[in-house]
Amino acid sequence: MISSIRTAHRPKSLLPAGLGLLTVLSLLPAVPAAAATAPAAAPVKADVSPRAVTTAERRTAAHLDSLRNRPARLKAFFKALPKGGDLHNHLSGAAATEYLIKLAVEKGLCIDATMTAVAPPCGPGTRPAADSQTDAAFRQEIIRAWSMQDFPADQSGHDHFFDTFNKFGLATWDRGKLLANVADTVVKQNQFYLETMVTPASDSARALAEAVGYDPDFAAFHRKLLAGGKLDRVVDEAVEEADDSNAQFRATAHCDTTHPAPGCRLPVRWISQVSRGSTPARVFTQIAVGMRLAERDPRFVAVNLVQPEDWDSSLANYSLQMRMLKYLRGQYPGAHLTLHAGELAPGLVKPEDLTFHIREAVLVAGAQRIGHGVDLVHEDDWRQLARTMARRHIAVEVPFSSNKQILGISGAEHPFNAYRRYGVPIVLSTDDPGVSRIDISHEYQYAAKTYDLGYTELKDLARASLEYAFRNGRSLWATDSSRSGYRLVAACRGNRPGTAHPTARCADYLSDNPKAATQWRQETAFATFESRHR
Repeated sequence: MISSIRTAHRPKSLLPAGLGLLTVLSLLPAVPAAAATAPAAAPVKADVSPRAVTTAERRTAAHLDSLRNRPARLKAFFKALPKGGDLHNHLSGAAATEYLIKLAVEKGLCIDATMTAVAPPCGPGTRPAADSQTDAAFRQEIIRAWSMQDFPADQSGHDHFFDTFNKFGLATWDRGKLLANVADTVVKQNQFYLETMVTPASDSARALAEAVGYDPDFAAFHRKLLAGGKLDRVVDEAVEEADDSNAQFRATAHCDTTHPAPGCRLPVRWISQVSRGSTPARVFTQIAVGMRLAERDPRFVAVNLVQPEDWDSSLANYSLQMRMLKYLRGQYPGAHLTLHAGELAPGLVKPEDLTFHIREAVLVAGAQRIGHGVDLVHEDDWRQLARTMARRHIAVEVPFSSNKQILGISGAEHPFNAYRRYGVPIVLSTDDPGVSRIDISHEYQYAAKTYDLGYTELKDLARASLEYAFRNGRSLWATDSSRSGYRLVAACRGNRPGTAHPTARCADYLSDNPKAATQWRQETAFATFESRHR
């Protein structure tokens, strides 16, 4: 979750972690009574149907089991584990905090008394960011202000987490440089694909919304935005931004030299952020820009609403925004939609606000993926909602660390097992790994330990993160096979990634379908990974 620039809407205080929560397990069907009262630290494993296990997987699983009491080797195992793609990632919050400080120094920025980066010259009450290069204590102050580093584990991190974005905001203007840092991390974490969120042509979209003025008749408002090519000029600017960012990325990562950075080989796609805390006119305009952009420029694939879901303006306009999305998706059917929904917890909002956000994102807006989805068990008729998500193959993007830091939700209080019980696809993600001070390997290791996941379950989570990506082309896997073990499509059936070159027919299929080609790369990596444990 990202909180671009703060408005006057301040989030309410969050009750201490876990207070007033119904545990997920107490609401699940067919769980023994003893399990229903299990402590949060020891959640009961979801009853997920097993799939066939290969000999190589069985050996790797045994090796993983042997590392339970060997922390250094266990950490190395999870870093080396192929982990698909990161589908829920905010670019500015994903860059390493130390790298943001480096950018602040390069820009000659100043740091004020609240540890916020401000433009030079450095006046009274400010210090040059460059002082962080020689003053270790000052550097640590900035790191703690710009991230969750050393934040007390027994306190709600909600406000601090979102405040970080305003504090380091001026250091994040060079999108290409940020991407170079983030892409390198993704590749070094043994991932193969990235979807990351940015706000295209933000100032121009705001100016257009203000100039046209809001019209509650969506069709009329859309026509006014389009009239005279006004909306297309904003889209043109967004395309130019992307071009400039790509050039800056390639220069920063040395992609066109003999020593390119690892991130140069990573497929990256952009998701357009919409500031849900803004006026209805701006929200509608940003959605229209993002969807029109996704149909025009293949580097952009989807739209998402960002900023805290619990802000007063976000709550007041939530249903209106879902209807906006429904209308504009009808105008731009080629654009994908993933939505932050259910990033809420008891005590953060009124009980009635916990009952419909995921539901409306799915049933009204038509979201293809859901981000966070933490309040699932508080939604009206949540079991039927989960069944609908499973039937429609609507994946939930789960960033465990930010859920704990922002909402105080973890372990058995997190709906991870509820989603699995009902067959809802899950993809593990990082959200804002720079702010959270984590990486995707941490999220996989946390899931394995907390929910007693075996190797094949981890492997299938990694597969799901590519299966539910908005990558162009068809999948490597046969329709609906993910629920029974991921069977190759007919064109590649009989092939064994990592052990032999694909047949001519399979090679043609991979060439025609970048999504399948990315999945093939991961399967090849899995074959290599598993071969180490013979």
